[in-house]
Amino acid sequence: MKNIKPTFKKLNPEFGSSIRVKHNSQKVEGDTPFWHFHPELELIYVNKAKGKRHIGSHLSYFNNSQLILIGANLPHSGFTDGFTTNGTETVIQFKEDFLGENFVNLPEMTLVKSLFAKAKKGILFNIEAKKEIGPKIEDLINYNGIDRIIHFLEILKDLARTKDYSLLNVDGFAFEIEPQDNKKIDIIFNFVSNNFKRSIPLDEIAEKVSMTVPAFCRYFKKSTNKTFTQFVNEFRIVHATKLLADSQSSITEICFESGFNNFSHFNKLFKKFTGQSPLKYRNEMKQLLVQK
Repeated sequence: MKNIKPTFKKLNPEFGSSIRVKHNSQKVEGDTPFWHFHPELELIYVNKAKGKRHIGSHLSYFNNSQLILIGANLPHSGFTDGFTTNGTETVIQFKEDFLGENFVNLPEMTLVKSLFAKAKKGILFNIEAKKEIGPKIEDLINYNGIDRIIHFLEILKDLARTKDYSLLNVDGFAFEIEPQDNKKIDIIFNFVSNNFKRSIPLDEIAEKVSMTVPAFCRYFKKSTNKTFTQFVNEFRIVHATKLLADSQSSITEICFESGFNNFSHFNKLFKKFTGQSPLKYRNEMKQLLVQK
């Protein structure tokens, strides 16, 4: 099983374009970090494929198709594990101000601006929205220049107007960071990913980013809307959900493998975080994976 490696990912638009559009019909190895974040929003339409959703503190599986919008600085991993016949994945990456600093603040863009705000929690669009908007997203690769922008604005309009969606991280997760803080957040993410299986004292992580403990606690709470302890525990729970779905280890073994040293505490946090016990979660994942 791969290790979780949270990484700041620098993206560049295609030459002569303010947005980046990728269209894949087979799994691309090594194209993106396993667990990463970036200031660009990311719109993904997967058609006829299966995989996992790991977006912020949310982890689930999908079969056949999915349409999701990931907000700026919301940590996530790659999605498609495998394609079925004629399967495709289309990814659009763009900054909120891709048409200029003031464009999104125009009164005509109110719904789109609201869409971008909701995307910070991760938006999963449901069946009707997928049927209507998915083909338009796939078709975007066929346009260039101003035609691509016009068609992309049509897609954003449709996404902003639909009510056929759900939010994946209801309590929020995205990092509210300034550009100069990317390196600092990257250091924190990578340190947690490499050390979450042991206790991480506040003075140790604060020292990694050259801050006092009080300053670090204020900074981290402002950036993530969570305490550092909450973040580490949720990181461990997300790791546990992956092990429950992917491995044959016992739940007790997974508890300790995920960095918890108390089984009762693990069960309590797991249920608080996912709404169900580890056993129930594992059983539901198994049922989902055998569905066609």
